[in-house]
Amino acid sequence: MTAAGAATAALAPVLTACGSEGPGGDKKLKLVAADYGDKPANSSKKYWDKLVHDFEKKHGGIKVDVEVYSWTEVDKRVADMVAAGKAPDLAQIGAYADFAAAGKLYSADQMVSIPTQAEFISSIAKAGEVHRVQYGLPFVGSTRLLFFNKTLFRKAGIAKAPESWDEIVAAATKLKAAGVKVPFGLPFGPEEAPAETMLWMLGGGGGYTDNTGAYTIGTPENIKTFTWLRDELVGKGLTGPGDPARTNRQDVFDGFTKGEVGMLHGHPTLMQQAKAQNVDFDMAPLPGIKGKANSTMGVADWMMAFKRNGHREEIGTFLDFVYSKDSVLSFTGQYRLLPVTTTASAAMRDSRADSDLWPFLDQLQNAEFYPADKTSWAKVSVAIKEKIGAAVQKGGDPSAILGEIQREAEAIENAGQ
Repeated sequence: MTAAGAATAALAPVLTACGSEGPGGDKKLKLVAADYGDKPANSSKKYWDKLVHDFEKKHGGIKVDVEVYSWTEVDKRVADMVAAGKAPDLAQIGAYADFAAAGKLYSADQMVSIPTQAEFISSIAKAGEVHRVQYGLPFVGSTRLLFFNKTLFRKAGIAKAPESWDEIVAAATKLKAAGVKVPFGLPFGPEEAPAETMLWMLGGGGGYTDNTGAYTIGTPENIKTFTWLRDELVGKGLTGPGDPARTNRQDVFDGFTKGEVGMLHGHPTLMQQAKAQNVDFDMAPLPGIKGKANSTMGVADWMMAFKRNGHREEIGTFLDFVYSKDSVLSFTGQYRLLPVTTTASAAMRDSRADSDLWPFLDQLQNAEFYPADKTSWAKVSVAIKEKIGAAVQKGGDPSAILGEIQREAEAIENAGQ
């Protein structure tokens, strides 16, 4: 799962040549990056081409070649390069922990300057640590809010956004009575299951891990959350005619933009899509079990640097440029994502043109992130995608299913995978 997962689409890879020495003996860096565009016209290749052009004008002696791949393949591309002994100097992808645990990455303090290190928003930087050492540099972030269709709310006689789970049920019941097809969109299909799961766990006072990093998937708090979802939302027919276990995020996003979904959890990409379809909507903090949730889920994508080619100094020079305020704002502004540095965040806060992102920005400092520092997380995430939806189906057993995922997570963790 990535910060811009919903905004990405499969594009043909855009490739450039690569090597370790450029013309005249220049040091040459290779960067493999993810594409945040959904068509060639807004491919991230254009961003990187301009940034590299500007960087090379200021830093003679360092050349940068960039390969851009779609999100559907970029992580595997990098993994294959590393496995073949041909790791790039830099990778901007979805996960870093496996490479860090294998000793293949430079730590943050070996790469970037102290001012750049100090710029990272603390809650996000911490999510880039393995054993309290930062290896993953956050690249962009996003958070989640409750989206609701104001037209449908008026039709159903609902005066304001729900702030608790009881109020969600009350509003969804009114929406159903008013003929709304999907009162609350609940995507527990494989596309977004880990995110939707975490959002509800946080609202119920639980989560994936405790303060020590141990998995807590099968705790009473989480079981209570999924029992409530099964009985109060799905069981009462408040999530529409589809099976939540087979409903993907884009399914409910599309339904929202068509005016068929009353409420759902969403991120900035949905805001863009809804505006494009002239949906009259608003956003609110996530409801929790007894009132507003104490925190929301944050998602980050990562930049990392490999030791293989020994270009530590050149990598640091380039990354200091990548994380300059103007560079960060150029990227986040284009793709409507959140900056991960304090200076760029403050600039976004001061920009009226970015006011639609302010509610998401407000959530970022206190957001909780996937346990991306755990090398086991990738496999645990797969288990969640495969199994969690059954917990909310009619006749589903949340205790048994969450317990099964918990045991699998512990086994993967103990095996050092």
